[in-house]
Amino acid sequence: MQKIRNIAVIAHVDHGKTTLVDGLLEQSGTYGAHEQHDERAMDSNALEKERGITILSKNTAIRYKDYKINIIDTPGHADFGGEVERVLKMVDGVLVLVDAYEGVMPQTKFVVKKMLALGKKPIVVINKIDKPSAEPDRVVDEMFDLFAAMDATEDQLDFPVIYAAARDGIAKLDMADPDGNFECIFETILAQIPEPEGDKENPVQAQVFTLDYDNYVGKIGISRIFNGVVKKGSNILLAKADGEMVKGKITKLIGFHGLNRMEIDEAEAGDIVAFAGIETVDVGDTVCDPSKPMPLDPLHIEEPTLSVVFSVNDSPLAGQEGKHVTSNKIKERLESEMQTNVAMRYETVGEGKFKVSGRGELQITILAENMRREGFEFGISRPEVIVRVIEGVKCEPFEHLVIDVPADFSGSIIERLGKRKAEMKSMIPMGEGFQRIEFEIPARSLIGFRGQFLTDTKGEGIMNHSFLEFRPFSGTVESRQYGALISMETGVTLAYSLFNLQDRGVIFIGPQVKVYEGMVVGEHSRSNDLVVNPIKGKAQSNVRSSGADEAIKLVPPRDMSLERALEWIEDDELLEITPLNIRIRKRFLTESERKRNTRK
Repeated sequence: MQKIRNIAVIAHVDHGKTTLVDGLLEQSGTYGAHEQHDERAMDSNALEKERGITILSKNTAIRYKDYKINIIDTPGHADFGGEVERVLKMVDGVLVLVDAYEGVMPQTKFVVKKMLALGKKPIVVINKIDKPSAEPDRVVDEMFDLFAAMDATEDQLDFPVIYAAARDGIAKLDMADPDGNFECIFETILAQIPEPEGDKENPVQAQVFTLDYDNYVGKIGISRIFNGVVKKGSNILLAKADGEMVKGKITKLIGFHGLNRMEIDEAEAGDIVAFAGIETVDVGDTVCDPSKPMPLDPLHIEEPTLSVVFSVNDSPLAGQEGKHVTSNKIKERLESEMQTNVAMRYETVGEGKFKVSGRGELQITILAENMRREGFEFGISRPEVIVRVIEGVKCEPFEHLVIDVPADFSGSIIERLGKRKAEMKSMIPMGEGFQRIEFEIPARSLIGFRGQFLTDTKGEGIMNHSFLEFRPFSGTVESRQYGALISMETGVTLAYSLFNLQDRGVIFIGPQVKVYEGMVVGEHSRSNDLVVNPIKGKAQSNVRSSGADEAIKLVPPRDMSLERALEWIEDDELLEITPLNIRIRKRFLTESERKRNTRK
């Protein structure tokens, strides 16, 4: 039997999971002396590198002494909670990371709840102990209270604690000890995490928990082998979630070591491997022995809570910047996304319109950003929550919201959230003049709230939320307070006209930018929409002296990123997304069409 340990690294966003995995790879001697590697090497995709977040769970393997340790790095955002849940089924223990100042956050609660329910053995790592504001002892007590509140078993409550500063490669078992390296983490993993169960003599049982795609070999299923030996070239049966059995053959078996993947001939119970050769493979499918098929329980994947409509771009500037603009191309791209992303769904809802459902705004904007970079051009509608009828009652998703705000701003934030049907659950002083306030709030109340929240807290507030449950519908919620400034002409903007519009509200675009009738160029300072002319030039005459001109001073336009614009728009507006620009527009471009539509 190989000496194997399987662990997952789970934590709230930005508590240092990927940095810790970096240190484990580095200090286990997995990298060769000649190998070059980046910081946060596990975040392989361009968007992950830019934003410094993990989007997809990824696995790696390290050798320590004569053990093989399979490590799965998971995302920390609530939008990718489905990834975490699946991964936990595949491992025998977890490293729970907590920031030494922030302590227990919503996503920490979410992942700990899933982990305890599955009966996994935790090792708690208090990370970032080098912060000046760190309070490791308080955070250990918080973790113990959390475990106790979540009905942990006696064995789970007796968790080992490691204090670490993952960025500097420091770890120790007691705060009083001198700084050491990660050896204590490796030793704790070997001592505390149980060996994988299962026997290589039994018939084959392996379950797929993540998908990958390769242009040469097609769909790749990354799976944990629970029993038996999987060999390259062997015939297998694939048991689907609906009970269907598909015959297949493993054409390629891939093992992991560090950041490398290498082809192997066989792997036995307890290991994590990838295989290719079966196009119909899906998350949760079981690979079985054809002579004795014994499928495992299918995995539960969390339901989407939010949907948007992707549509073909039909604005006056359509097709000028993108490479892929037709509905067929958009449909193909969404289909290929659904092949590997199990937490999302899509359906066709009309001519060139596709309804895409996911776990949150971030998940949907990341898909849109990736498509934009690949040369696609399309429109997106405002996000809507998915409403369900449960036992005859109309229900909507609720979120658990945690905000950290300077004490001076807490009153105005509580008032604003009250209007959005939020219910306050607790308020705790956090030291350094900050307060942590917890709410339960309908998911649709959070759409468009982040921008407002950052303005109200002067950029100092931090908000995090995770899905709670479906509850009865809570009535109407207040939305955006201000109207839009809408262009009445098609052309190129001029500094002279923008200068005169500045008194009307906040402008989103600069001079010399193409606009068209019906495009939103700014936010009105009042609640109604206003039609304006951003392309009007200064009339020249032979009377005016050159000294009578005023100097034109333009305020820098508000930068509308994809997330910010998606949160800002209302139901009668669309986002036009091209590889070069993100524009906000009205669904109906002319004033007469808009009036006719409101009368309907």
